Amino acid sequence: MKFIETVLKGAFVIEPERIEDERGFFARTFCRREFEERGLNPNLAQCSVSFNHKRGTLRGMHYQAPPHAECKLVRCARGAIYDVIVDLRPQSETFRRWTAVELNADNRRALYVPEGLAHGFETLADETEVFYEISEFHHPELTRGVRYADPTIDIKWPITPTTMSRRDAQLPFFNEETIEFEVSHAVFPRRKTRRA
Repeated sequence: MKFIETVLKGAFVIEPERIEDERGFFARTFCRREFEERGLNPNLAQCSVSFNHKRGTLRGMHYQAPPHAECKLVRCARGAIYDVIVDLRPQSETFRRWTAVELNADNRRALYVPEGLAHGFETLADETEVFYEISEFHHPELTRGVRYADPTIDIKWPITPTTMSRRDAQLPFFNEETIEFEVSHAVFPRRKTRRA
């Protein structure tokens, strides 16, 4: 597997390395040892699938708060998505920044989303299916989110969303005082001033 670090520290695009022959190809999509060697969380508590009928469906931006913050490994098994993550770790140099990657059934990439990042996606094709591997069990009381159209974060979605849940449409706007993630000072030295 190829691990390509994104602009958000600890978040990786993971590309399978194919071994091809006349039958097709074979590739690993997960290896506990390789995750541990890079300091990534290899734990797996749950797997989930999200099926979406229409292009322009938006889900996000979601996260689970401590003490059960979760890492996710997200891949698109059918169709295509614009997959977005937002850094909600106050000590991070990229606090409040976002990045995105296209995941689709052809490129077979995955996005590793560490604790402390909100995650969401928009479908780029009809009949899109997204597969999640998640490090923590679901705790409904710790489910959190940030509005997909938050002006402070200013995510540039590729198409105008056409479908989303009422809950996602009404998620709160970003509020620095309510962010619940603390991370190691060794990983993210505390900033002297807050960004505007």
